[in-house]
Amino acid sequence: MHYLNFNISGLMYKNQTRNFSWSARSGWKFLFVFLFVSFLGLTGAQAQKLNVFLSYTVFNSPESGPYIETYIAVDGKSIQLIKNDSNKFQGSIQIIMIFKQGDKIVNFDKYELFGPELDDTTSVDFNLFDQQRYSLANGEYEFEIQIGDKNSEVDPFVSFQPLLIEFPEDKITISGIELIESYSKTENDNVLSKNGYDLIPYISNFYSETNNKLTYYAEIYNADKLLGIDTKYLVTSYIQTVDNAKKLDKYIQYKKETAKPVNILFNEFNITDLESGNYLLVIEARDNQNNLIGLNRLFFQRSNPRIKIGIEDLAKINVDNSFASRIANTDTLKEYIACLEPISSYQENGFAAVHLRTADHETLQKYFYSFWYQRNKLEPEREWEKYLKEVNKVDLAYSTPISKGYETDRGRVYLKYGPPNSISESYNEPAAYPYEIWHYYVLENGQRDRKFVFYTKDVVTNDFTLLHSDATGEYSNYRWQYYLYQRVDPGFNIDRGTVPDTWGGDSEKYFDLPR
Repeated sequence: MHYLNFNISGLMYKNQTRNFSWSARSGWKFLFVFLFVSFLGLTGAQAQKLNVFLSYTVFNSPESGPYIETYIAVDGKSIQLIKNDSNKFQGSIQIIMIFKQGDKIVNFDKYELFGPELDDTTSVDFNLFDQQRYSLANGEYEFEIQIGDKNSEVDPFVSFQPLLIEFPEDKITISGIELIESYSKTENDNVLSKNGYDLIPYISNFYSETNNKLTYYAEIYNADKLLGIDTKYLVTSYIQTVDNAKKLDKYIQYKKETAKPVNILFNEFNITDLESGNYLLVIEARDNQNNLIGLNRLFFQRSNPRIKIGIEDLAKINVDNSFASRIANTDTLKEYIACLEPISSYQENGFAAVHLRTADHETLQKYFYSFWYQRNKLEPEREWEKYLKEVNKVDLAYSTPISKGYETDRGRVYLKYGPPNSISESYNEPAAYPYEIWHYYVLENGQRDRKFVFYTKDVVTNDFTLLHSDATGEYSNYRWQYYLYQRVDPGFNIDRGTVPDTWGGDSEKYFDLPR
């Protein structure tokens, strides 16, 4: 990770106006990717030129109770600059944050974030940063945020996120995990200060090939109450894959802690050799009997194209007399490899994308054998035959006139996670497009009670698109019902806060209480 030298201009509260910006002349780059959990990228036609990123973390203070900490970054080049009363160019972003429980507004804030004053606009080299804290009691909330450029005619961006605050006094809990861009020792307490350090948050969950350090901060609460003050316990931090919950041996850290009201965890991983893919940063606490007493995790993505599968990596593999050697038809072999996409790693899919059309038959045989040998060293052929049966089921159930079953969203989910425990089908609801809600009790990676919502605008084609899932690493859209019920009002603005009474149907019931 590259530590930047920030020029912090200060923090001002006056007439609900805040000015807290930094200058990133050393080249801080924004990451234009769509992120799934608590990060928002304001790009596309709706936001046009305004590029904003938001993340948040929840903490608990023994003195004042739980709170949420929000982080917003704005690309200065995307802000509309106009002359102010001092005849200087300046931009202004309006931010509204609303925390609701049902129809009740529990906390609310509205303020403006101003950029620095500039003599001209030929060289805009600043980024704005805003960090706020809001006290919230334990409970479930809807977190609404509106962000707009005050000098632009473009409508503000509006987003709704579910928010859970859960810090019971009779349990050991772990705060949200805050990713850190850089840090320094605190000289004067400010909004960035935590336990002796000023922490500049990393406002994304995407790590490119140039970001090779993952620095994180978290707090552990109530260990003294549950274990006894000064009792020793073990905290383990590690990185695991999202798909199969594989703990990566190279990325495990252990720390012995002495029980206090608040224990601090502040550490980093060198991820230079971490392959591209979806991962979880996991923090767990265990007592001296190895019982799990606290757990939290954070989803992040890594792009590291330097590490990939090459043909040279397959050269030493011997497939003689193996099941792969019996696949004589090249087209059949290519089809077999193509259907592995739902269960393949980023590197494996990358290899297939590059070499599937051009590699010779023997190389493809070696790759195919290696794929299954890595998953079952004792019986790779049996593992393949089990998967092939599922591929055939998926093709029969979910293929469309233009796509094979494994190429569809339902087929991919089925092959990746297995058959759901229940499926709620609704094809004839008057106000809704045809949809299905799949419910899994437990996914292979340990996630519990996860759902997938699929819908189609034309049931005849059998092509159902994934509209929303609450599974980590999957497409998440917490306003999914607004899209589902656009059938009765195609022009409806999904950013509007109220839902007509005719909307909702059975979908909410099926999602909350699967059949």
